[in-house]
Amino acid sequence: MAHPQQPPPTGTGTAPPRGTTTTAPETETDFLLETYTRLRQAIDNNPNDPHAAILPSPSTLTTTLSSLPTPTSPSYLLPLGPSQTHAHLLHHILPALNHQSLSARYFGFVTGSVLPIAEAADNLVSALDQNVQVHFPPASVASASAPWAHSACTAVEDAALRMLVSLVELDHTNTKDGGSVTTEWTGRTFTTGATAGNILGLACGREYVVNLRAAAKTKTTKTVAEDGLLAACQAGGVKEIQVLTSMGHSSLAKAASLAGLGHASVKELGVSEAEPWRLDLDAVEKELKRAEAGEGVVSIVVVSAGEVNTGRFATNVLDLPKLRSLADRYGAWIHVDGAFGLFARALPKTDEFLGLHASAAGLELADSIAADGHKLLNVPYDNGIFLCRNPSILTQVCNNPNAAYLASPGDPSAILSPLNIGIENSRRFRALPVYAVLLSEGREGIAAMLSRMVLLAREIAAFVRDSQDYEWLPSEDASLESTYIVVLFRARDAALNDVLVDRINASGKMFVSGTKWAGKKAVRIAVGSWRVDVERDAAIIKEALTAIAEAGK
Repeated sequence: MAHPQQPPPTGTGTAPPRGTTTTAPETETDFLLETYTRLRQAIDNNPNDPHAAILPSPSTLTTTLSSLPTPTSPSYLLPLGPSQTHAHLLHHILPALNHQSLSARYFGFVTGSVLPIAEAADNLVSALDQNVQVHFPPASVASASAPWAHSACTAVEDAALRMLVSLVELDHTNTKDGGSVTTEWTGRTFTTGATAGNILGLACGREYVVNLRAAAKTKTTKTVAEDGLLAACQAGGVKEIQVLTSMGHSSLAKAASLAGLGHASVKELGVSEAEPWRLDLDAVEKELKRAEAGEGVVSIVVVSAGEVNTGRFATNVLDLPKLRSLADRYGAWIHVDGAFGLFARALPKTDEFLGLHASAAGLELADSIAADGHKLLNVPYDNGIFLCRNPSILTQVCNNPNAAYLASPGDPSAILSPLNIGIENSRRFRALPVYAVLLSEGREGIAAMLSRMVLLAREIAAFVRDSQDYEWLPSEDASLESTYIVVLFRARDAALNDVLVDRINASGKMFVSGTKWAGKKAVRIAVGSWRVDVERDAAIIKEALTAIAEAGK
């Protein structure tokens, strides 16, 4: 049943808001249907059109900026009304937004488009506006005299997370002492992104390594979560917490700062200048041994599953078992930054992807993993995933104490209340688009989507490798099978290389980002859209890069 639209406040209580006296739809439903129809009409274009714009023009951006409210305007914060406000959004704001979700060739960042089913689910999220924070199990809140239920959102979130864990095959069984031990990733939650996931990973790691030392030294229960970092470190004789990694993402240093460890705690242990993304396990072992040398040093090891410039992996199928053994011996925590690399585990198990499967093998042996849904799963921003093998550590870090109104009744073994296993208490129902995509596409559909991304990246890499005008990085001797979804290259001509990013973006055929490799400028192409058509997009990219190289001669 439609509900009459409530007029917005006018500020004076007398004059009607501008734009609403005659043009406002009579009902909320009419208004929303009209606005969404107009939105789709405004943005719908042919994604197969190679001439479709990816970025707004500078003049369009200037026009939009001039339309924004200014404090000196007489109409500043006077009510404009829904209809005129929506017109402003369509005519002034929309044209100045990039088309990262509408184009297959928005390559500047590892950014997915939004699958239609994910957009439909996200519309439902906004319409119902659930705050997914407390789990109310039906069995505990219903009674014969007064049955009631709160919402299915926490159950849907849990189902989505279970499907994700299954998709990337993290639950596993090991043989130990003559028997089988199954490891399940029962600590799981949605976050705003892998940055938040890295914060949680370091916070859990900090909790584990410090508490372990405190318990061993003093036989007390002093913890970071309960007593604070300084008190727990003092109890355990901990003088330094170090984060060992190789070419870690910038968010790792940010997470270290927010976790109270500091930027300086992050130590780069790349295996060589030629392969700086590879984690040097011998160097890691040397650092871990400091825990037993009376130096008061404890460690968190962060594995980069998908380095941001090259897409390469820090470890392989042989490394993680060794790293797990070292961490267990020296009381270290292993966290994986798998923002986009985790999903290599969902690729088809065919010969062309065996190398990537080997690179992502063993990640199930880590203690925690951060990943992004808004990248390769192609769901709307913001959507991240955090997984932890030890839910008690996660709860210890994130629990809301002394808040009876936030308590979750019922079976303690049931779904954990999200507000007690994540950073935010106020949480959007960001699980629903992921749930919808996994349900809609299944393993087969996700694998096919990821395959297209990888195959396009390899087409680009092969073109660059064979070109006389471009240099494929980090090494032209590498196998194409080492390419995941990121292609790094530069122009051989120094003058062209200096302006290459601008030339490519000005062509309008794609959007790329610039970076540096070995001290020189380079271009990064990151393929992440479900809209990818390998043959079509490879032809467009090759044509554009060829034209740019010829024009520079």
